Amino acid sequence: MARNKYPEETVQRILDVSLRLFLEKGYDRTTIQDIIDALGNLSKGAIYHHFKSKEDIFEAVLDRLYANKEQEMDEILRDASATGLQKLRRMMDASVHDPSQDTLFIIAPDMRKNARFLGMQLLAIQEVAKGYIEPVLREGMADGSIRTGQPGALAEMFLLACNFWLNPLVFLADEEEMAEKCALMRGWLATHGLECLLDAATVGRLQTYCRLVAQTRQK
Repeated sequence: MARNKYPEETVQRILDVSLRLFLEKGYDRTTIQDIIDALGNLSKGAIYHHFKSKEDIFEAVLDRLYANKEQEMDEILRDASATGLQKLRRMMDASVHDPSQDTLFIIAPDMRKNARFLGMQLLAIQEVAKGYIEPVLREGMADGSIRTGQPGALAEMFLLACNFWLNPLVFLADEEEMAEKCALMRGWLATHGLECLLDAATVGRLQTYCRLVAQTRQK
C-alpha cells in the first residue's frame, strides 16, 4: 500500500537501508535478501518494482551521493576569473576531497570482478574528458598556464590514470605503493606543467582510499 501511494518515499527507504548495509558489510557481501530483511515490511516484489537488481540499487545510491557534483563542476568550468590550470586544480580538489569519496571507497564492489561498473567508469571518463578536462586544458594552453599540444589525449590519459591506475578498487595498493605511483605520475604531469595536481594533500587522500578499501575487504 505504501509503495503505491508514496513511491518516492519507498525508493528513499530502499536507498537508505541499502547504503547502511553497504557501509556495514560492503557491496559484495550485501545481498538483496539482506536488504529485504532490513526493510521489514516491504516484499521482494515491492523492491523489484523499483529496482531490477542490486547493481541498480547501487547506481541509485551513487546518484544520490553525487547529486550536486555536475553543478559544482559546471560552476568551475564557467568561472571566467580563473586560468585553465586553476580550474583543473579546483576540479581535482572537488573530486578528491569530496567526503562522498570516503563513502564510495567503503561501499564499492571489487571493480576487478565487476564488468558492469568498470564499463560505467569508462563511459564516465569519456564524458568527463570531453566535457570538462579537455576544455579546461585548452583554456590553459591559451592563457599559458598549461603546456601540451594534445589536450584531448592528455585529458583521457589523465583520467584513465586517476580512475584506474591510482584507484585501489581496480589496482590494489597499500599506502607506500600509492605514494610511489603518485611520485611517478607527478613526474609525467610536470612535463605539462600539471605537477600541482598531485600535491601532498591529494596524495594523502589517495592513501586514505587505500586504507578504506583494505578495511572493507577485511570485514
